[in-house]
Order: sequence, then C-alpha cells, then structure tokens
Amino acid sequence: MKAYLSGAMEFANDEGAGWRKEMTQWLSKNLGHTVYNPVIESEDLVKEYGAESYREWKINDIQKYSDFIRVCVDRDIDIVRNKMDYLICLWDESVFKGAGTHAEVTIAYECGKPVYLINKLPTIDLSGWIMACSTEIFSDFDALKICLNNQYSSDKI
Repeated sequence: MKAYLSGAMEFANDEGAGWRKEMTQWLSKNLGHTVYNPVIESEDLVKEYGAESYREWKINDIQKYSDFIRVCVDRDIDIVRNKMDYLICLWDESVFKGAGTHAEVTIAYECGKPVYLINKLPTIDLSGWIMACSTEIFSDFDALKICLNNQYSSDKI
C-alpha cells in the first residue's frame, strides 16, 4: 500500500517536512506501507530541472516559475490519480494561501481513494467541500494512527 502525504508546503513551516517524515517512519514500521512525500519529490524535481532558485522566479520571471510549478502540479495529479492507495492530509491554517492540498483531496475523492484528514482548525472553519471529500476526519495524528492500524494492520508484510 502507498499513501500520499498531502498538506501545505509553500506557506508551511519547514514546507511540512517534519510531520511527513514522522508519518513515513510510522507507516513503514507499523504497516509496511510506503509513501509519496511531495517535499522530497519536489526537491528531486528542483535538482532535475535546475530550479534551485525557483522561488525567486515567482517575482523575477513569472512564466519560468509557472512552467516549473506546472511540472510539479502535473506530477502530483498523476500520482494521486494513478499511483496512490489512500491520502493522508494535514489540514491547518497554512493550506489557506495555497491550492495544491485542496486539489489533492478533491482528486483522491473523485478517484474513490480514502482521504484521512487531520483537521487542526475549529470545525466551523473547515470547508464543507473538504469535509465531504474526507473519508474520516481526526483531530490529531494519534487518532489517525489508531484508525490506520485497525484498517490496514493485516496488510503488514
């Protein structure tokens, strides 16, 4: 089984690397699952496309920036659609300024893949759209881990 680790990057502290690293280790150790970690994958794309200064392009060369980000978007859409079994999403205030997390949740839902959402906002502030696309909603990672263990523990190799 393979999980997509969705959540804010562009406007998140550490691009969301910390929670993704922890979940990757937990999923591997406890369930034998692998992950698609967009933080690591985007670092690889930066190297592959020589885009080390892509954040500067957002101000200095919008077309170059858009072209590079389009590569990232296309790759993420393909992976959510065709290579993942389920999606884990951290939903917090840092997703508001971006769009990728919204899209990833919607695409996973549209493809019939489970979406496990960790909501860090007051329920009143959680989008109805995102709620409707979520298979299950949790307030913390511990509750998610219990659910995943119950759901997938027999899959462990």
